[in-house]
Amino acid sequence: MTLRSNRVGEQMKKELGEIIGRKIKDPRIGFVTVTDVQVTGDLQQATVYISVLGDEEQRENTLRGLAKAKGFIRSEIGQRIRLRKTPEILFEFDESISYGNRIETLLHKIQDEEQSKDKDE
Repeated sequence: MTLRSNRVGEQMKKELGEIIGRKIKDPRIGFVTVTDVQVTGDLQQATVYISVLGDEEQRENTLRGLAKAKGFIRSEIGQRIRLRKTPEILFEFDESISYGNRIETLLHKIQDEEQSKDKDE
Protein backbone atom coordinates (compact mmCIF):
# COMPACT_ATOMS: atom_id res chain seq x y z
CA MET A 1 0.00 0.00 0.00
CA THR A 2 2.90 2.39 0.59
CA LEU A 3 3.90 2.16 -3.08
CA ARG A 4 0.47 3.39 -4.13
CA SER A 5 0.43 6.19 -1.56
CA ASN A 6 3.87 7.30 -2.78
CA ARG A 7 2.66 7.37 -6.38
CA VAL A 8 -0.45 9.33 -5.41
CA GLY A 9 1.73 11.74 -3.39
CA GLU A 10 4.05 12.36 -6.33
CA GLN A 11 1.12 12.93 -8.68
CA MET A 12 -0.47 15.31 -6.16
CA LYS A 13 2.83 17.20 -5.80
CA LYS A 14 2.97 17.76 -9.54
CA GLU A 15 -0.67 18.83 -9.80
CA LEU A 16 -0.55 21.04 -6.69
CA GLY A 17 2.43 22.94 -8.07
CA GLU A 18 0.46 23.74 -11.20
CA ILE A 19 -2.79 24.55 -9.37
CA ILE A 20 -1.15 26.87 -6.84
CA GLY A 21 1.02 28.54 -9.46
CA ARG A 22 -1.59 29.07 -12.17
CA LYS A 23 -5.15 28.65 -10.92
CA ILE A 24 -5.23 30.45 -7.57
CA LYS A 25 -5.49 34.23 -7.88
CA ASP A 26 -5.36 35.11 -4.16
CA PRO A 27 -2.94 38.05 -3.68
CA ARG A 28 -1.93 36.70 -0.25
CA ILE A 29 -0.31 33.68 -1.87
CA GLY A 30 3.21 34.56 -2.88
CA PHE A 31 5.87 32.46 -4.52
CA VAL A 32 5.11 28.94 -3.24
CA THR A 33 7.02 25.76 -3.95
CA VAL A 34 5.51 22.38 -3.11
CA THR A 35 8.47 20.43 -1.76
CA ASP A 36 6.78 17.19 -0.72
CA VAL A 37 3.41 15.48 -0.27
CA GLN A 38 2.96 12.70 2.28
CA VAL A 39 -0.20 10.64 1.79
CA THR A 40 -1.46 8.24 4.46
CA GLY A 41 -1.69 4.55 3.56
CA ASP A 42 -5.49 4.68 3.30
CA LEU A 43 -5.27 7.76 0.99
CA GLN A 44 -7.57 9.76 3.27
CA GLN A 45 -5.17 12.55 4.26
CA ALA A 46 -2.33 14.34 2.51
CA THR A 47 0.19 16.60 4.20
CA VAL A 48 1.56 19.11 1.71
CA TYR A 49 4.94 20.61 2.59
CA ILE A 50 5.55 24.04 1.09
CA SER A 51 8.30 26.61 1.09
CA VAL A 52 7.53 30.28 0.63
CA LEU A 53 9.85 33.00 -0.58
CA GLY A 54 9.62 35.97 1.77
CA ASP A 55 9.56 36.97 5.42
CA GLU A 56 7.49 35.54 8.27
CA GLU A 57 4.48 37.75 7.50
CA GLN A 58 4.47 36.61 3.87
CA ARG A 59 4.64 32.98 5.01
CA GLU A 60 1.66 33.41 7.34
CA ASN A 61 -0.37 35.23 4.67
CA THR A 62 0.37 32.46 2.20
CA LEU A 63 -0.71 29.80 4.67
CA ARG A 64 -3.97 31.69 5.34
CA GLY A 65 -4.61 32.04 1.61
CA LEU A 66 -3.97 28.34 0.98
CA ALA A 67 -6.24 27.38 3.89
CA LYS A 68 -8.98 29.55 2.39
CA ALA A 69 -8.53 27.95 -1.05
CA LYS A 70 -8.34 24.39 0.34
CA GLY A 71 -11.79 23.43 -0.99
CA PHE A 72 -11.00 24.68 -4.49
CA ILE A 73 -7.61 22.94 -4.46
CA ARG A 74 -9.18 19.67 -3.31
CA SER A 75 -11.84 19.80 -6.02
CA GLU A 76 -9.18 20.48 -8.68
CA ILE A 77 -7.12 17.53 -7.41
CA GLY A 78 -10.26 15.38 -7.53
CA GLN A 79 -10.82 16.27 -11.17
CA ARG A 80 -7.21 15.67 -12.17
CA ILE A 81 -6.49 12.48 -10.22
CA ARG A 82 -9.02 9.68 -10.38
CA LEU A 83 -9.54 8.40 -6.84
CA ARG A 84 -12.65 7.21 -5.06
CA LYS A 85 -12.19 9.86 -2.43
CA THR A 86 -9.93 12.89 -2.70
CA PRO A 87 -7.57 13.11 0.30
CA GLU A 88 -8.08 15.81 2.92
CA ILE A 89 -5.29 18.37 2.47
CA LEU A 90 -3.19 19.84 5.28
CA PHE A 91 -0.56 22.49 4.48
CA GLU A 92 2.67 22.74 6.51
CA PHE A 93 5.89 24.67 6.08
CA ASP A 94 8.94 22.70 5.03
CA GLU A 95 11.57 23.69 7.54
CA SER A 96 14.30 21.57 5.94
CA ILE A 97 15.33 24.31 3.50
CA SER A 98 15.83 26.93 6.21
CA TYR A 99 17.54 24.31 8.38
CA GLY A 100 19.91 23.47 5.51
CA ASN A 101 20.65 27.16 4.94
CA ARG A 102 21.43 27.59 8.64
CA ILE A 103 23.85 24.65 8.59
CA GLU A 104 25.53 26.01 5.47
CA THR A 105 25.93 29.43 7.09
CA LEU A 106 27.47 27.87 10.20
CA LEU A 107 29.89 25.81 8.10
CA HIS A 108 30.99 28.91 6.18
CA LYS A 109 31.48 30.75 9.46
CA ILE A 110 33.65 27.93 10.83
CA GLN A 111 35.64 27.82 7.60
CA ASP A 112 36.24 31.59 7.74
CA GLU A 113 37.39 31.33 11.36
CA GLU A 114 39.78 28.51 10.43
CA GLN A 115 41.26 30.57 7.60
CA SER A 116 41.70 33.63 9.81
CA LYS A 117 43.48 31.49 12.44
CA ASP A 118 45.83 30.10 9.79
CA LYS A 119 46.66 33.64 8.61
CA ASP A 120 47.39 34.79 12.16
CA GLU A 121 49.86 31.97 12.75
